[in-house]
Amino acid sequence: MVGVLALAGCASRTEPQVQYVRVEVPVQVPCRAPDVAVPSWAAAGLRKTDSLEVKVRALLAERRQRIGYEKELEAAASSCR
Repeated sequence: MVGVLALAGCASRTEPQVQYVRVEVPVQVPCRAPDVAVPSWAAAGLRKTDSLEVKVRALLAERRQRIGYEKELEAAASSCR
């Protein structure tokens, strides 16, 4: 009797159901930041014979150029985050 019950239990098995599960996996993507052009620096054309006033003005202008250039670099770098 036990054997008949064991065989009856095996006969009623159903096929396993296939379930699809969507799994979100982060994929690394290369950064496509725009190229930042290096400006021609204002103090690059200074000569030894230039007056002190011309040199100071060129250095102040170059400082402003560098600040703007750094902001452009930071913006390009932050676009990749």
